[in-house]
Amino acid sequence: MKKTTQDKQLLTSPIDAEADFTHTDTWRVMRIMGEFVAGFDTLADLGPAITIFGSARIKPDNPLYGAAVETARRLGEAGYNIITGGGPGIMSAGNEGARAAGVTSVGLNIELPFEQHLNPNVDVAVDFHYFFVRKTMLVKYAQGFVIFPGGFGTMDELFESLTLIQTGKVENFPVVLYDRRYWQGLLDWLHDTMLANGRIAAADLDLLLLADTPEEVCDHIQRRTHESQTRQQQEHEAREVTRRVFQPE
Repeated sequence: MKKTTQDKQLLTSPIDAEADFTHTDTWRVMRIMGEFVAGFDTLADLGPAITIFGSARIKPDNPLYGAAVETARRLGEAGYNIITGGGPGIMSAGNEGARAAGVTSVGLNIELPFEQHLNPNVDVAVDFHYFFVRKTMLVKYAQGFVIFPGGFGTMDELFESLTLIQTGKVENFPVVLYDRRYWQGLLDWLHDTMLANGRIAAADLDLLLLADTPEEVCDHIQRRTHESQTRQQQEHEAREVTRRVFQPE
């Protein structure tokens, strides 16, 4: 029998006005605050990191598993810690690669109707009841996303990140899709349907980077990171020039 998760309880309309206080929305708000505090406190000193997404159903004998391990290892050797959702499949592979590189291996686990336990490759773990709190942590502490083939959860994380970048809610950071063949149908639809009907701009498609090897992933991440740092430095210098012009010493 599937258990009722905290997310489901939160999103269910209230029926019993006499419910115990610990089952009310007011109590849940405090629990949500507690999860945010725990996540922020645990990850505050993490340093540069890349979040790796992908299917929990991919087994260790799948070539994509090995590719995810190698990708995480290379990113780790380039100076990035690795964040995943903490579960099996691609998440476990990402954490395994982080360990191989000797960087911090973070797993942000989520309560599900069926049990999802942390994979054994996690060094720093945070457990969440609420998807939206967990997704905040996956975004907040990352300088880029690497997205391997996956299902609905992976798509949710992909499009949330694109929406945040498109609307300027987060800094434009690299979003790399691994395995062109897997993503090509989606990319064709985005171009031929969404773009063709004016629902997105051509520049929005440029937010997505494609890779078929761990080397390509690392090249994309490092190039975009360098471009972002250069742009930030130029903006800082421009502000300093403006400040000196209008506020001379």
